[in-house]
This record gives sequence, structure tokens and C-alpha cells, in this order.
Amino acid sequence: MAEPLTEELLDELLEAPSIDGFLGAHALDAPNLSDYLNMLLVKKHLARAEVVHMANLNETFGYQIFTGARNPSRDKVLQIAFSMALTLRETNRALEAAGVSSLYSKDRRDAIIIFCLDRGCSLQKVNEELYRFGERTIC
Repeated sequence: MAEPLTEELLDELLEAPSIDGFLGAHALDAPNLSDYLNMLLVKKHLARAEVVHMANLNETFGYQIFTGARNPSRDKVLQIAFSMALTLRETNRALEAAGVSSLYSKDRRDAIIIFCLDRGCSLQKVNEELYRFGERTIC
């Protein structure tokens, strides 16, 4: 069964007669970043070393992100997202798991990043587009 959308969960929560019943019916523990990224590695049949290399991360730092020993910045999470070819939804979940803000379409830089994610662009291509529009590159 597919995971319910946030809006669907909110509607269900607001209509619930008690919080006990709602919480009993849903496992709402959000994964931490390392657990989420490692789950995506398995799901997408990717090797951690290859992702770290494609993300232009220092090997040690990348390994520490995947083990949960280091907390990456928003841009480091985006580097990983592009190297893993994540969807917008997967990217926003990774950003939230990292404790940073998700992508926001009303922000010019974020809009460019969202556009590139949606079209499956490489990390290099998104950086070229950000540079072309005078925005700070991801790396």
C-alpha cells in the first residue's frame, strides 16, 4: 500500500475523534538522514562510494554522512540528491531528515533546483543553470 500524502494524513488527524486512535493507526517516526539515504541506496541499487564520488564530496565526509556521524549542510544534501537522481519528493524528505529547509518553489534558486531535479539533470548541469541565472551554485 502506498504511503499516504501529508495532506491526507492532516485531514485524517483533524477528523480523528482522539489522538490515541490516530497515532495507533500510523507509524509516524521519520527516519534520520543516514537511515533514509541508506534505504534509498538499496532501493535504487547504488553504491555509496559511487554516490559520494559523483556528489563531489570528500570520501571521509561522505562516509560520515551515510553513517550518521556528520550532519551535512543543505547544499551537501542537494549534492547527494543529484548524484542519486532523487525525485523532488525524495529530495525534500532527505532535506527534512537533515533538519534543513525543503525546496521552496517561490525561492528563485530553489525553483531552478526543482526544475533541474524534475528533469533529471546532473549536478554539473544544475550548477551551470544556477550560475547562468546569477545564483549561488550547489558546489
